[in-house]
Amino acid sequence: MAKQSVTPSAARQAAQKAKRKAPASDQDLPVDRYSDRELSWLAFNNRVLDLARDAERIPLLERAKFLAIFSSNLDEFYMVRVAGLKRRIDAGVAVPTLTGQMPRDLHEAILDRTHELVSAQSRVFSKDVRPALGQEGIHILTWSELDDEEKDRMRTLFSERVFPVLTPLAVDPSHPFPYIRGLSINLGVMLRNLVTGTNQFARVKVPSVLPRFIDLGHGRFLPLEEVISRHLDQLFTGMHVIQHTTFRVTRNEDVEVEEDDAENLLFALEKELLRREVGRPPVRLEVQDDIQDDMLELLTRELGVSEREVFRLPAPLDLTGLFSLGDVDRDDLKYPNFLPITHPHLAEVETARPANILAAIRRRDVLVHHPYDSFATSVQRFIEQAAADPKVLAIKQTLYRTSGDSPIVDALVEAAQAGKQVLAVVEIKARFDEQANIGWARVLEKAGVHVVYGMVGLKTHCKLSLAIRDEGDSLRRYAHIGTGNYNPKTARQYEDLGLLTCNPIITDDVARLFNHLSGMTAEKRYRRLLVAPEGIRSGILEAIDREITAKKEGRTAGVKIKVNAIVDEAIIDALYRASRAGVPVDLWVRGMCSIRPGIPGLSENIRVRSILGRFLEHSRVFWFANGGRPTVAIGSADLMHRNLDRRVEVLVSLSNKDHIAEIENLFALAFNEHTISWQLRDREWTQVSRDADGQILTDLQERLIAETRTRGRHR
Repeated sequence: MAKQSVTPSAARQAAQKAKRKAPASDQDLPVDRYSDRELSWLAFNNRVLDLARDAERIPLLERAKFLAIFSSNLDEFYMVRVAGLKRRIDAGVAVPTLTGQMPRDLHEAILDRTHELVSAQSRVFSKDVRPALGQEGIHILTWSELDDEEKDRMRTLFSERVFPVLTPLAVDPSHPFPYIRGLSINLGVMLRNLVTGTNQFARVKVPSVLPRFIDLGHGRFLPLEEVISRHLDQLFTGMHVIQHTTFRVTRNEDVEVEEDDAENLLFALEKELLRREVGRPPVRLEVQDDIQDDMLELLTRELGVSEREVFRLPAPLDLTGLFSLGDVDRDDLKYPNFLPITHPHLAEVETARPANILAAIRRRDVLVHHPYDSFATSVQRFIEQAAADPKVLAIKQTLYRTSGDSPIVDALVEAAQAGKQVLAVVEIKARFDEQANIGWARVLEKAGVHVVYGMVGLKTHCKLSLAIRDEGDSLRRYAHIGTGNYNPKTARQYEDLGLLTCNPIITDDVARLFNHLSGMTAEKRYRRLLVAPEGIRSGILEAIDREITAKKEGRTAGVKIKVNAIVDEAIIDALYRASRAGVPVDLWVRGMCSIRPGIPGLSENIRVRSILGRFLEHSRVFWFANGGRPTVAIGSADLMHRNLDRRVEVLVSLSNKDHIAEIENLFALAFNEHTISWQLRDREWTQVSRDADGQILTDLQERLIAETRTRGRHR
């Protein structure tokens, strides 16, 4: 039986108490010092759209992919963030946000901005990307644009492969309006009964088991809904089709589990996942822009959405389908291929056979930077070799998200089957990966792995791997602490950092943390780790306060932070205090940012940059000048309430001077005036991609790729 780790019910209360009350020195800070996190997120998605707009720097098929990413991002934003906001509105919560807006007013502001953004996305696709694809011989067609031979093929396809899987659902007194699954593409059809003369609505779901864009060959693609809509007479024989349109519903898809009362967390989550399938209220309705008023009125009435929540868009709806264009064999329209290399310190022990990772770690700590340093020949190989090494007695591993075909899970299974003690902390509450993680947990448990299904009240988000090896005279522990998931697939797309070490102080900290995760310990103090929910916010606040003191004493001071999001009020206020004291603060933020830089008397010493590109910037890094002896940490935590209060997160401090220099070089490149970035001043983001002479600036990620290739050639 897999073990469920349980913490006292006071854990959640302790996490809430960790939110520090504003110091007296913060009382004179302006009340409007924060930007709204939701509107800030929409600003981030607009930066993604900027990449789709950029015809000079971004290859065409990559621009199409960024349009798909924009849509996918927005889907999740509505499924989670807007759904949560609507839940508060429906519950009558009248507490203003930190920016002073009432929930209903914020919802209206979000809808206003979303309408602007999706209209802009539609223009980029229809006026720019789609015609450019056509000029390159890649066509997304309508039925009327097919030639006679293609139409014949599509008629055969419909008859043989589409028709059998369709389920038309009519609405009449004996057939209520059907449940519309979230994010599914649907055809709404208005019919006339030729016998009675009455009109009737029907819905046809576009099956997700078939390709969204049918490949006709020679770069020609047809949306599946176009095929279905041209054969509706075969679905509704004896009826006259008056009109048809496509529509798509977004629903609240967040999973809520009442953990405090759950005897079995796994059972409670599975029950909640079943509830996700039905009954989730809609939060957005996308319809084809030529929809007729009577059908739109029917849809809004039956789905319970307001007119403001309706988005009229040109066909095709759901541009996430553009992801499939990535399979088109046109390398000239994509980013040049990039092959990560083995980190030089791991390659030193590489011969004809794979490098002995454990031997390399015994030589020195290794800081890997993905995807430039290969994940497969570093972190993945570390776990695989530990699993295969007969001298390794035990392996402990956290799993938050992993790939469908996971060599990490395979290695843990093999280790357990070989008789090693294996512990896997599988976070089954990882949003949208809940079902997959339940599956992994059961596979591991069946193989004899000790599985812990997270902790009640907290998500285990830290990225840890620990191997214990018998080396004759003693046991030695080896660890990996990272900023990204143990997912070989995303490791090729996400930028992340990881530390491979056998430093006894760090590995002892990691071992004690694993004991805390799997047992009933109340461990809170670590020597080289900061651990949330107890220690990360307080540790960062103390570090910022030390920089303020150093500045006042005339010593070197400075703060540099790289995160995906910064919305925590206590840390933002501490950074405002640092700025007021004259401490230079550099923030490298990919997504949400609630701080307002560049305001005289408040934040004139704060700079904020955002960098987006072919890789998703995902690492979290913290640098403090410390009077001229910098302290640096990497880890899993963003500066958000959920990370600092409701998750187990880890930051590990770096001590190797070369590693610290590498981190400092990354910040120097990111904030260099010749590097392409988006710069924030107050609440406005501005893309800076050209110099005063109009020359395109340097892409940070492309520069790091070039340096990686040079390093690989010189090995």
